Amino acid sequence: MAHLTLAGVSDDGSRLLLVDDEGAEYSVEIDQRLRAALGGDSRRLENKMDSALRPRDIQTRIRAGETPEAVAQAAATSVDKIMAFAAPVLAERQHVAQRAQRSSVRRPEGTGGARALGDAVGAHLRALNVDPDSVEWDAWRREDGRWPLTATYTLEGRSGRAEFLFDAPGNYVTIENDDARWLVGEAVAEAEPVADDLRQARQRRLSAVGELDDQLPLGDDAIDLVSEQPVEAFLDTEEPTDPGVAAEEAELREEAADAAAEDEHHEAPPRREVKKTRGRASVPSWDEIMFGGPGGSDRA
Repeated sequence: MAHLTLAGVSDDGSRLLLVDDEGAEYSVEIDQRLRAALGGDSRRLENKMDSALRPRDIQTRIRAGETPEAVAQAAATSVDKIMAFAAPVLAERQHVAQRAQRSSVRRPEGTGGARALGDAVGAHLRALNVDPDSVEWDAWRREDGRWPLTATYTLEGRSGRAEFLFDAPGNYVTIENDDARWLVGEAVAEAEPVADDLRQARQRRLSAVGELDDQLPLGDDAIDLVSEQPVEAFLDTEEPTDPGVAAEEAELREEAADAAAEDEHHEAPPRREVKKTRGRASVPSWDEIMFGGPGGSDRA
């Protein structure tokens, strides 16, 4: 036998509005037999709740995830006066949350077999010596008929609000955030560290100095060769996203430009003239020796 709770009276005062534990609504006509059963005092049945919201509106808002306190404030009444309508819907939400824990977790293909949500959470928490009952579950209904499911947990060194989505007809849940992935024991990808372009440029510059120092006998010459290269040659082409890195890079570029300007003002050392050596003296031919001529003796 279903247990019904009085939710109020219809607007025309002719019917009683009732709800069961699952949130289903019923109505009963207020006739002579009902009045007689109540001892003829039908006035208390016709007293309407002092609220700006109808019972159906209250239950709709509670089912959509609002708290009794928020609905009572919207109805301009007290929490006690709306609990007669809110209690069945709150029980429905807990029932759905328990059912969702018995449903399977939908996982990508090739990542293992299906497991029930409650079993996955229980196995992960027990491995950490944590009682699975310490997790607070809740669910509410969306307009498309699906039920968002949350699991709030506070553990030593970690707390979070896991979010799932329960498909009641399909009897499965999907994971919606990283807290949910952690709660079922799946690995959560760590955020990649922010790239430090300036530090990487300095490391490449020092590496280049070391390589040239090994290859050339003169270490100072190797350092000078690398020092002549601007810092921009070692930086990535993408602009740094960190404002601090951008400022430091701009300062480094300005210093490099100043150093280049200084080098232009310094006069180059004078070149030492290379003394040309005299060519080898030409040897006179045989005719010039015998008969006389340039470079030879005159004929007698």
